[in-house]
Amino acid sequence: MVQIGLITAAGKGMRAYPATHFIPKVMLEIGGKPLILKNIEILRDQLDIKEIYIIIGYLGEKIRNFLGDGSTFGVNIHYITCDDPSTGLAQGLLLLRDFIKEPFVTILGDELYIDSNHYNLLNLMRKLNEFTVICGIQNTKNPQFIKKNYSAVIDNGKISSLIEKPKVITNNLLGCGTYVFTPEIFNAIEHTPPSPVSGCVELTEVIDSLAKKGGAVYPLYLKGQYVNVNSIDDYNYANYMFKSKDFYHSYTISVVIPAFNEEISIGAVIDDLIYFVDEVLVVDNSSSDNTAKVARDHGARVETVKLTGYGDTIKYGLDHAIGDILILTEADYSFRSNDLNKLLEYLKDSDMVIGTRTTRQMIEQGANMDGLLRWGNVFVGKLIEALWWSQEPRFTDVGCTFRGLWKDTYLKIRDYLTSSGPEFAPEMMIEVLKARKLVIEIPVSYYPRMGGESKHSQSYWKISKTALRMLKLIFKKRFNL
Repeated sequence: MVQIGLITAAGKGMRAYPATHFIPKVMLEIGGKPLILKNIEILRDQLDIKEIYIIIGYLGEKIRNFLGDGSTFGVNIHYITCDDPSTGLAQGLLLLRDFIKEPFVTILGDELYIDSNHYNLLNLMRKLNEFTVICGIQNTKNPQFIKKNYSAVIDNGKISSLIEKPKVITNNLLGCGTYVFTPEIFNAIEHTPPSPVSGCVELTEVIDSLAKKGGAVYPLYLKGQYVNVNSIDDYNYANYMFKSKDFYHSYTISVVIPAFNEEISIGAVIDDLIYFVDEVLVVDNSSSDNTAKVARDHGARVETVKLTGYGDTIKYGLDHAIGDILILTEADYSFRSNDLNKLLEYLKDSDMVIGTRTTRQMIEQGANMDGLLRWGNVFVGKLIEALWWSQEPRFTDVGCTFRGLWKDTYLKIRDYLTSSGPEFAPEMMIEVLKARKLVIEIPVSYYPRMGGESKHSQSYWKISKTALRMLKLIFKKRFNL
C-alpha cells in the first residue's frame, strides 16, 4: 500500500494577489487552518500516510516555519525546493526523482476538500492489479469548474484522455488535483513536449499521453465539496463553502454586550437576542444601578468587572465568550435582532462583518445620528480605506458597535488591540485588515437608545473628542508612530 505523500506548494499564486503578497497561497486559511495543513490531514487521517514531501518555492520559508519537521502534526515532512516555479508542476515533480522509488499520492496544496472520501483510494488500489496513474475525478453540475481545471473521458472504467482547461465541455467529470503516481511518471514527463499554450510541460498532458498510449490510468471518484483556489474569488468561495456547511449546527454564537448603568434597556436587549444565540454575555463595568441583576433575571451570563472603559470592556467579553462566532451589540437597544441574520449570513463569506448606521433610510427617527455625526463617520471610514487601499476595504462607519467576527479571527488580532476607549471600534477594523482578513460592511437599522445618553456622542464636544482619539489611533497604526 502507498506510504508516501507529496504536496505541491511552490507557486506564486499571482491570481490570488494581494492575499499572496505576504504568504504563499497554500498558507491561506480556511476556517482558521491553512490549506496545506488540511491536505496534510487528508494524507494522514484518511490514507495513513506519515512520510510527506513538500515542494516549496515562493516564500517557502513561511511554510517551513509553520510546519517544521511535521512532528507537531503527526507526520514526517521532507522539503524539496523548486528554484523556478514558473517551469510548471510537471517539472517540479522531477525534483522528486532521486527520492521516491515507489507509488506516491500527490495533492495540489492550493485545493480544498470538504467531507471528501479519499479513503476510497485504499480500496481502489487493492482492486487494481497494476496502474500507472490514478486521478481524482468528481461529478459536477457546474461546467465552469471543469473549464478552470481539466476534463476526463472514461471508457470501460479507465481514463482514455484528459484535456487541460477545455473550451468545450462534453461531460460532467471534473478533474481534481489528487493523483497517485508510480515512478513511471518521471520518464513520461521527460518525454512530453512543452505545451504550445503555456510553454511548460503540463501535467495533464503528460497523463493524457500515458492514457492514449494504453497506460493503466484510472479514476478515483471523489465525493464532498471541492474548490481549486486560484484567485481571490476562489478563496472567498472556498471560505463560504467551508463555513456554510451545517452553519447553525456546527458553530456556537455568543453575543457580547458591554454595559454601564443600563438597567432600563438591558432586559429588552437580552430578550430580543437570547432565543437566537447560544450565549448572551453581559460585561457589567461595575454599574451603580441594577444592570447586573436585570441582566441575570433575563437569562444572560453576567461578568461584573472594573475596567478602564469601552474598549477594555469589550475585550474582556470577547476573551470570555464561549462562541465560535462573536457578536457585539450595545446595551441601549439601538440595534435589534432583525439584523442578526444579516451579520451571520455575511460571516459565511468573511472574517468580520461590521454594521453601518449611515444609510439614511435605516436610521429611525430620533436615533443619535445627525448629519455631522453621520458624515464624520463616513469621512473617517474613507480615510481608513485610503490608508489600507491594497486590502480593498469599503467603510462608511467606524463607530458602529453592532458587528460580528469569528473567534479564530479575534485570537489573531487580540494581542494588537490596545485601546480602552471608543477608538477600539476602528482599531478592530484596522487590525483585521492588517492580518490580511476579509472585512465586509453591511447596512443595519439604527434605533433611538432606550434611556440615558450616549457616553461618547451626546454632545458636539464629546463627538469631537472621540473623533480626535480615533484619528490619532488610525495614524499611529498606519505609520507606526
